Amino acid sequence: MASQQPFPLAAFADVLAANARHVDQFQDSGLSGFARQGLAIVTCMDSRIDPLAVVGMSPGDVKILRNAGARVTDDVLRTLVLATHLLGVERVLVMPHTDCRMAKGDEGDIHRLINERSGVDTTSLRFETVQDQHAQLVLDVDAIRIHRLLPKSLIVAGAIYDVHSGEMTPVDC
Repeated sequence: MASQQPFPLAAFADVLAANARHVDQFQDSGLSGFARQGLAIVTCMDSRIDPLAVVGMSPGDVKILRNAGARVTDDVLRTLVLATHLLGVERVLVMPHTDCRMAKGDEGDIHRLINERSGVDTTSLRFETVQDQHAQLVLDVDAIRIHRLLPKSLIVAGAIYDVHSGEMTPVDC
């Protein structure tokens, strides 16, 4: 059984203060959990990416799935099954980005760096690093297309986002 600890108020004081300001101005949009534009975006957790701004959409339009490297993992596939069958997703854009840490070394490099910086052995984890973003994007798009639980009508595409110019470049997949 997990042990419970008090919420670390001091460490999250800025977040809680910002939320209080948000609450003061908040108006319920009446949005449902349905993706109004029928789109899901799989992208990286990189904080330089604002997925809604990149595609010119608003809250409620898109399902956004983020992880290190914008990889199509089992969890992404699980989430897409839910999104396509229950939440209106009809198309998926897989969008990794330039200057991604996950594309700047191999698994061993990441494990060594974490160990050097924090002394933690992460070799039991697989970080899903990428050696060739274009080639990996093709494989990740295909993983969605062939998943047995996803609709055959699902439209899947890939593009690479440039974090320095803001441009999204479509990739033939």
